[in-house]
Amino acid sequence: MKIDRNLHLTYCTNIHPGEGWNQVFANLQQYIPALKQRLAPEKPFGIGLRLADVAARELLVENNLIELRSWLRDRNLYVFTLNGFPYGGFHHQVVKDRVYAPDWSMLERLNYTLRLTRILAELLPDGIDGGISTLPLSYKPWFEENSTTRAFVYRIASIHIAQVVAEMVRVRAETGKLLHLDLEPEPDGLVENSAEVINYFQTQLLPVGGRYLAKQLGTSLAAAETHLLEHVRICYDTCHFAVEYEEPATVFQRFRAAGIQIGKIQLSSALQLIVPEPAAQRRQVVEKLRPFAESTYLHQAIARDRNGKLYRYSDLVTALPDLEQIPACELRIHFHVPIFIRDYQFLQSTQDHIKTVLELLQRDRICSCLEIETYTWDVLPEDMKLDLVSSIQREYESVVSYQLTVIS
Repeated sequence: MKIDRNLHLTYCTNIHPGEGWNQVFANLQQYIPALKQRLAPEKPFGIGLRLADVAARELLVENNLIELRSWLRDRNLYVFTLNGFPYGGFHHQVVKDRVYAPDWSMLERLNYTLRLTRILAELLPDGIDGGISTLPLSYKPWFEENSTTRAFVYRIASIHIAQVVAEMVRVRAETGKLLHLDLEPEPDGLVENSAEVINYFQTQLLPVGGRYLAKQLGTSLAAAETHLLEHVRICYDTCHFAVEYEEPATVFQRFRAAGIQIGKIQLSSALQLIVPEPAAQRRQVVEKLRPFAESTYLHQAIARDRNGKLYRYSDLVTALPDLEQIPACELRIHFHVPIFIRDYQFLQSTQDHIKTVLELLQRDRICSCLEIETYTWDVLPEDMKLDLVSSIQREYESVVSYQLTVIS
C-alpha cells in the first residue's frame, strides 16, 4: 500500500514459516491476494519480502525470479523492501542468538546480502528507493570479554558493507535504481542505540569502509563517504528503540545531524510493565510474565528505576529472578506484540512510541518505507492469538487510522 505520495506501507513476510523459495512463494500466494482484496483491491499493494539464504539462492536459479516478477505484475503487487536479518531458520526452532549468525564479519553474510541486492534490483519498481534491512553487525555478548575480537569484527564488517555499497553504486549507475542497506539496531546488538550507531559510522564505517570503497571505485575518500551515507541507512524498529527508552524525535535529530538517513521504519510494539511497589504484587507479576519467557526468540529486557538507571538483561528469563529485588519502576521487553492493542490485562505495550513516530512522519518525511513487523504470532500466549489474516488486516488499519491518508 502507498501512503500519500511518498510513503509505502507493507508488512514483513517473516511472520510466515518457510525457508525455501517454494515455501515462501506458497505463503505469498496464500496470504497476499487475500490481504490485497481486503485492503487495496483496486490499487498497488506492496510486499516486505523476507528471504532466508536458501530461498535467495533458489530464487536466482532457473526462471524463478522471472516467474515472481510476472506473478507480481499480474496482481498489481510490488516489492520494495527485503528483510535480510535472519540468514537461516526463523520459525518452529530455537533461534535465540543464532539469528545473528553469520554476522557481518563472515563472508556468508556478505554473499547472502549481495544476492538480496541482485534480487531487489530486479524487483524494485522505477521511481522509488528500496532497502534491505540487516542485523546490527553482530551480537554484543559474544565479545564482552574480548575487545580485540570486537575491533576485528567492526573492521571486517565495515569492509564487507562497503563491498555491498560498491554493488549498489553499480546498480544505480546502470539502472537508476537507488538501493540501501538498513542496519537494524536492537538491544544487545553490536550497535544497539543511537549513540552507538553514530559512533560506528564516525569511527568505523566512514573511515574504514570509506578507504576500501574509494579504492574499489577509484574515487576520493570524500566521494566514498558520500556513497556510504547514501547507501547505508538505519532500519528504525519502534519496538527496539522503545525498549532502549529512546525518544523518536531525539533519535531522528541525532541521526540527521550526523548525516545518517532512516531507510525503513518497522512498526512493532514491545511489552511494557509498570512494576508494582508491594513485594507480593511483584511476585505475582513475575509469575504472570513467565509465559512470555518462551524458548524460540531472544526477549531482551531493560528495566528502569525512578532515577533513570537502566538494568539490562540478555533475555526475559534472566530478568525475572531480579525483578523482585531491583528498585525498578518499569520493564520493557523485546517481545513483538500486536500494534493494535495497548493493554494486555496486567501488561501494556509501547504503542505510544508508534503513535509518536507516525505523528512525526506527518510533519517530516523521515523515510519512504513503513513495515509492520509483528512476527511472534506463533509464540504468543494462547489467549492473545487471533486469526492471522484478520490480525494483519487490523495491523494495517491501525496504522492507517493515524490519518496518513492511504492511497495505493
